[in-house]
Amino acid sequence: MLEIPLAFFSFLFNKLMKFIIGNLYIIYLYFAKKKAKIWRIFSTETLKNALSMPVLMTKAPRWNTHAIIGTLGPIKVKENLALDLTTIQKSTDTFIGAIYSFPGYKTLTNINLNSGIIENNWLIYNLPSGKYTIGLRYYNTNHNVTFPELKIDGENVVNSQDIPANVNDFYQTLINQKNWFYLALHYYIYTILKFRKWLPESFIRYEFLPVGAPDTEFYYNYLSKNQGLEITINPAILVNYDVYFTLYDRSSLPLNWCQIKEEKYEISPINNKGYYLLRVRQKKEQLAIKFESDCQESRQKLQIL
Repeated sequence: MLEIPLAFFSFLFNKLMKFIIGNLYIIYLYFAKKKAKIWRIFSTETLKNALSMPVLMTKAPRWNTHAIIGTLGPIKVKENLALDLTTIQKSTDTFIGAIYSFPGYKTLTNINLNSGIIENNWLIYNLPSGKYTIGLRYYNTNHNVTFPELKIDGENVVNSQDIPANVNDFYQTLINQKNWFYLALHYYIYTILKFRKWLPESFIRYEFLPVGAPDTEFYYNYLSKNQGLEITINPAILVNYDVYFTLYDRSSLPLNWCQIKEEKYEISPINNKGYYLLRVRQKKEQLAIKFESDCQESRQKLQIL
C-alpha cells in the first residue's frame, strides 16, 4: 500500500532536484569558462567534483556503461562547428553524439556519419548564432582513444585529447555511491515500470530514457526481488546488431553489464528490486527488430526475433 504514495513523492522529489541541480550546473558552467573548451570525460576524476554525481543522476541517470562519454561547452558559435572525423574513426568503430542549445539543453542535431557535412574529413554542422554544448559517445573503442579537435567558425578552439582505454573502470565501484538521496530520486522508476500497462508508454519512455539516441533501440523492464532474466536472441540479430545489457539497482546505479554475443543470456535472480536496459545498435541497415516480453513469477523471459 506504500509503494504508490512513495513513488509519487519520489517523482515530485526528482523533478524538484532536477530543477535545482540543473540550474546550479548552468551557473557553474557560466563561470567555469576555462573548462568549457576541454573535453570532460566521464571518469573517476570527473566524480571528484561534488556537483558531478548529482548532475548525472538527474540529467542522465541510466548510466551508459558501454561507451566512453565526453561532454564539451558551452561554446559560442556564429556560423558552424566542425569535428575532426579522422581522430574519431581512429579511436572507435562506432560513435554517436548530439549538439544541445545552452542553457535550454534542447537537442538541435545528432552527431553521426549521416548528419552534417563531411569536408576534408571534418564533420561540419551549420548552426544559428548562439551557445551550445556537445555530448559524444564512443562505442567499441580501439586501444588508443582520442576525443577530437574542434573548430568553431573555421578556427581551432578545442584541442584533441587522449583518453585512457580503461577510463570506464570507475563503473566497477559506482554502486558504492548509493545513498538515500539517489534512492529517493529514482524510487518511482521501478513502480512506473511495474505498472506500465496502466500508464502511457510515452510517459514511461520519457522518464526512463530522458536522453536517447536515434540510432539505438531500447528495451527495458523491472525485475522483482528474487526474479531472474533470460534473453534469447536470433543469431541474425547478433550479426547485424550490437546488443548491450545493463542491470541497475533501484537507485539507478549499475550492478552488472556486458555486451551480449551469445544467442542465450541469463541473469541469476537478483537480491533486491531493480530494472534492466538493453541498448541495441544497428551495424547494417538490413533487419528490423521485433521485441516481445513475457513476465513470469520467478523469471522474466525476453525474446528478440
